[in-house]
Amino acid sequence: MQLSDCHLFKETEGKLLGLNTEHSLSKVMDLIEAEQPNLDLVLATGDLSQDGSGESYARFHDTMAQFSCPVYWLPGNHDLTDIMANHQAAQRMSPCVIDQGDWQIIMLDSTIRGKVPGNFADTELTFLEQALTASAGKHVLIALHHQPVPVGSDWLDQQIVGNAQEFFKVVDQFSNVRSIIWGHVHQVFETERNGVQLMSVPSTCVQFLPKSQEFAVDKESPGYRWIELYPNGTIQSGVSRVTGVEFEVDYSVKGY
Repeated sequence: MQLSDCHLFKETEGKLLGLNTEHSLSKVMDLIEAEQPNLDLVLATGDLSQDGSGESYARFHDTMAQFSCPVYWLPGNHDLTDIMANHQAAQRMSPCVIDQGDWQIIMLDSTIRGKVPGNFADTELTFLEQALTASAGKHVLIALHHQPVPVGSDWLDQQIVGNAQEFFKVVDQFSNVRSIIWGHVHQVFETERNGVQLMSVPSTCVQFLPKSQEFAVDKESPGYRWIELYPNGTIQSGVSRVTGVEFEVDYSVKGY
């Protein structure tokens, strides 16, 4: 299961665009509990905190402790990795490789400290190439925070992974990569590139309007993505959203 972009604050009353992010995450967690009783793994793909506070990460850690399965984190542009690391075992943060039966999941850090757009450090691309080389005989899913391809929203696509071409140059060398997933865009985007499934996930808080030229908020509810990985390399995945709950969002805000 993938969840992303929780944007928690130091205080539980913290709001993003008028929405209490603690409340919306709790509603997504209720949904996951009801729908996914047998999870094997949880991937949290960045912007777990809005303000980088230790308190927000401690609460996220406590929330994730409700799962009986392992939970892996990677940072987003709002996160502070050194503070994140104080609240989660280091081996459960990116960059890392997760062995999951016939699959390997590679968690990457696409952030530039203090900047909104994404870019892979040379060390991250080296890690990716080494991990893919060692993945022979397994199917691979790669997770990161920023989108590596345009999603069709002009303002968001200014924040794409800056060296995505170099990233795909590595990926394209390996025929066992099956899927790439990310957060950041606060919306559902799905496409295919060279036979590889590319997928984003809704935020657990505010949603951004797809195909918008300028910053715009969507009226869709918070949600998560479920993913089923099969031994033969096929993938089934879908998105589930909270229903029956009214979320107070300030649609007049023109940025976040």
